[in-house]
Amino acid sequence: MSAPERIPPRSVTPPSDTAELLARGELTVRGRIREASNAALYCTVSYDGRDAACIYKPVAGERPLWDFPDGTLAQREVAAYEVSEATGWGLVPATVLRDGPYGEGMCQLWVEAAPEAELLALVDGEEPEPGWKAIGFAEVGEGRTALLVHADDERLRRLAVLDAVINNADRKGGHLLPTGEGRLYGIDHGVTFNVENKLRTLLWGWAGEPLTQEAVDVLEGLRKDLAEGGALAARLAPLITGAEIDATRARVGALLASGTHPEPSGEWPAIPWPPV
Repeated sequence: MSAPERIPPRSVTPPSDTAELLARGELTVRGRIREASNAALYCTVSYDGRDAACIYKPVAGERPLWDFPDGTLAQREVAAYEVSEATGWGLVPATVLRDGPYGEGMCQLWVEAAPEAELLALVDGEEPEPGWKAIGFAEVGEGRTALLVHADDERLRRLAVLDAVINNADRKGGHLLPTGEGRLYGIDHGVTFNVENKLRTLLWGWAGEPLTQEAVDVLEGLRKDLAEGGALAARLAPLITGAEIDATRARVGALLASGTHPEPSGEWPAIPWPPV
């Protein structure tokens, strides 16, 4: 992903204040992210002496999707953030739904990825080296194939669990943002929360393996928060449909019942295209 020249904030914004800054600040459009399939605008946001870079995706710039007929991409992006926050893992940058220069849309804190961080690789051979997990074989030209692998990284493993909960249909390599401070964020969650199983991801390396105890504890917490009257269920209600909330509850229950990471269903391509 590329963007116009970054405009650094004039002051450091504590995490607890980020949502307020995004929701109440004045948005100034600086450019457009041309690689995005829907309108994605690189902006700065200013409020009460604080500034930050952010992405603003207006609903008016969304292309309708036949298999996601309810709500908007922007609403699902915010819903994914709410679930991420409920896990305590903080895997999605601060995201709010707000009005902007082109109407209502999603506004998300810009995260600068560390280019030297290596989470994906193509390697020779049929088995990954220690520290890596196999995704599958990919054509690399001239009739050659290579093994596509992702890092055996606890941050990615948490993200794989989050994706299973929100039913992410588009977890590509370019949606992974490792930072220089050691954090990992996932972005682009517009095609999530479908009532049908649509999980498509590069993070299949743990498929069929037992969930960590940490993940089980987080899922138990989500089950309580998603129950009728639960705090997370209340936050999701304005963003996704009741049927989608029920389906999210069911996915959490299924993960806890199986105790394992989900496996590809075999009913459709399990890896998004293009994968990166």
